[in-house]
Amino acid sequence: MKKINLQTISQGLRDLFYIWARELRVMRRDMGVLIFFIVVPLLYPLLYGYIYNAEQVREVPTVVVDDSHSSLSRDYLRRVDATPEVSIVAQCADLAEAQRLMREREAYGIIYIPQDFSECVATGRQAKVSLYCDMSGLLYYKGILLSNTLVSLEMNGEIKIARSSSTTTRTDELVAYPIAYEEVPLYNPTIGFATFLLPAVLVLMLQQTLLLGIGLSAGTAREHSRWGDLIPEDRHYRGTLRIVAGKGLSYLTIYALVAVYVLWCVPRLFSLVQIGQWQEIVLFVLPYLLSSIFFSMTLSVFVRNRETCMLLFVFTSVPLIFISGISWPGASVPAFWHYVSYLFPSTLGINGFVKLNNMGSSLSQVSGEYLGLWLQSFIYLITTCLVYYRQRIISHHHRIAARQS
Repeated sequence: MKKINLQTISQGLRDLFYIWARELRVMRRDMGVLIFFIVVPLLYPLLYGYIYNAEQVREVPTVVVDDSHSSLSRDYLRRVDATPEVSIVAQCADLAEAQRLMREREAYGIIYIPQDFSECVATGRQAKVSLYCDMSGLLYYKGILLSNTLVSLEMNGEIKIARSSSTTTRTDELVAYPIAYEEVPLYNPTIGFATFLLPAVLVLMLQQTLLLGIGLSAGTAREHSRWGDLIPEDRHYRGTLRIVAGKGLSYLTIYALVAVYVLWCVPRLFSLVQIGQWQEIVLFVLPYLLSSIFFSMTLSVFVRNRETCMLLFVFTSVPLIFISGISWPGASVPAFWHYVSYLFPSTLGINGFVKLNNMGSSLSQVSGEYLGLWLQSFIYLITTCLVYYRQRIISHHHRIAARQS
């Protein structure tokens, strides 16, 4: 019995490594899989990082509609134009003309000063300035809003000083700013877009490229099979666990190297925040890759041809980045979508990686995300085994039917 068990184990290991080597050869010959596994992880982070490398948008072209025509409104606009975020490129007669310039992409924002602007300030009433921004780019909105907010606060302080009866500089300071405050941006010293979003995008990209690459590989296997089966006709593809382990190991072999490049090299190329311990990040990324691999292998059963994976999975990238709680505040995500997000490894992976890499947390401080990823790995390993077990039964029935015919 002991000899038989050792022979069985030995044969199982030989089959496992045969499947591992065969899957690597298949991936090497499939240009579509290579694009998703190698080219996209290699080039996409560079393109995304290069686009947002400046971190902030400067001199956003902005037009003005000044119905006040007062010295106070002109002073306000002059100060806004002097900020590094905004460049006033035109004075418009009305909002219709300003909107036309925005449609023609000559401006990305409108500053509207109403007719009673100066009168409200003079009589002690609240004056209003309206902003209209092109929301196709959130950085435009951020730049225009930031510049106008700072100018309005500065002018507000000066107006309060002018109306007070203070006689000393110190009293003026207390009137303008009764409470001293200091703004300290944590974990994002430049308040930049790349430092904020790029780490989350890099983590999500690992899952999505695995999903697309494994789906494409499954579609190819079905197209090359006589009966559209997922498992090839090969005597080494016996035993569900060895098939799943062999294929999973081949994907892990590639993505262990891809993850080092994407999560360590790319942030260094663009000087992004990296204050985490690399040993703990490695320990965290391992279950994330495993859960993403088994998650992708489970969903690959729905792929019937090479093009299907593009239709099924590509559109999920944007919703996943939102419901992860990074791009959109997690507290504002509806409860239903909050729970749905935990079906995807990316939610736990993004939040845990950002805490480790960008916020300096320890592995024990992200134990919820870490244990959650191991739980996902175990659950999706079981679902993958169930999927491939069913595929083995279907393939067996097809071969029996072929022999009988």
